[in-house]
Amino acid sequence: MEGQAIGWIALIVIGGVAGWLAERVMGSKHGIIVNIVLGIVGAVVARFLLGLIGIGFGGLLGQLIAGFLGACVLIWLGKLLKK
Repeated sequence: MEGQAIGWIALIVIGGVAGWLAERVMGSKHGIIVNIVLGIVGAVVARFLLGLIGIGFGGLLGQLIAGFLGACVLIWLGKLLKK
């Protein structure tokens, strides 16, 4: 049970960092909760999209990269929909 708790904490921390980095790069402003959600959902989106072309990420650094890329895509799509 302890391993699962550490997994969830790592997921939240990595998602938050990925979302925060994407927020800075994309020039948007969100709160910490939105950054975490963007990072986590972004990782899922990026893993799916990159998996279609045969690219996969592993480990914590891979999750961070996937979360960052996916969060950037989500922020970009959000900006497009607002226009």
